[in-house]
Amino acid sequence: MTPNASVRSMNATQQTADTPRGRILLVDDDPLFRESIAQNLEDAGYQVADFGDGPSFLEAFTEEEGADLLLLDWKMPEMNGIEVLRALRKQNTELPVIFLTVLSDQIYEEAALLGGALDFVEKSRSFAIIKKRIEIILKLHGEAQGGAAGDDGEGELEIDALRLDLSSHRAFWRDRELGLTLTEFGMVKLLAERPGKDVTYRDLYDVVHGSGFRAGQGSEGYRANVRAAIKRIRQKFKESDADFDRIENYPGFGYRWRVR
Repeated sequence: MTPNASVRSMNATQQTADTPRGRILLVDDDPLFRESIAQNLEDAGYQVADFGDGPSFLEAFTEEEGADLLLLDWKMPEMNGIEVLRALRKQNTELPVIFLTVLSDQIYEEAALLGGALDFVEKSRSFAIIKKRIEIILKLHGEAQGGAAGDDGEGELEIDALRLDLSSHRAFWRDRELGLTLTEFGMVKLLAERPGKDVTYRDLYDVVHGSGFRAGQGSEGYRANVRAAIKRIRQKFKESDADFDRIENYPGFGYRWRVR
């Protein structure tokens, strides 16, 4: 274990021996913020391993068995958060990532989401918000890994040349797998369930982030997150089919799955 890393699991294990909530990895160069978040996570029943910089985290990551989620700071020395995320994705890991940052410009939100993160939360938000984000992402990731019972966890949904496997959360276009993330799959599924109907930015955001959550700047900052996700989704469809044009934008409102 490097000097910049610490494992903080003993208290959480003792407090939640009967109902463990998961193992969280935390990378942040601010020791006071890191200590505060780690302690709050432990108090909430999670096991935590925290690191003070990207290189120490990446060096130790292969040793971190059973990790469920990564909280990743954006602005750090040596390696910033997006560089850490890219290095992590090169290892072909699907570990869910939530970015933590003090930056408010929406361009950073889009960069984080386009880089493969599942969410983006400003550090100024309360721990209750961060905790809620963790719970929702872990739930979605767990459903994708193990399948879920009910309408959202079994069977398939088909429209046009699109096929969605609801058990594995895998999407296919013209029988080619698209490689959608959980966030992307949730948005495509919502659009496909309402063919020809307009779906609001808020509805698309809520399907993967939870009703009422505020993101980004202002009361409608979540639109930047949705636009970034849809841009990424369209690109994946076009990599499979250069003529793909099913996802249409309704300016100022949202998107629709266009039917022919």
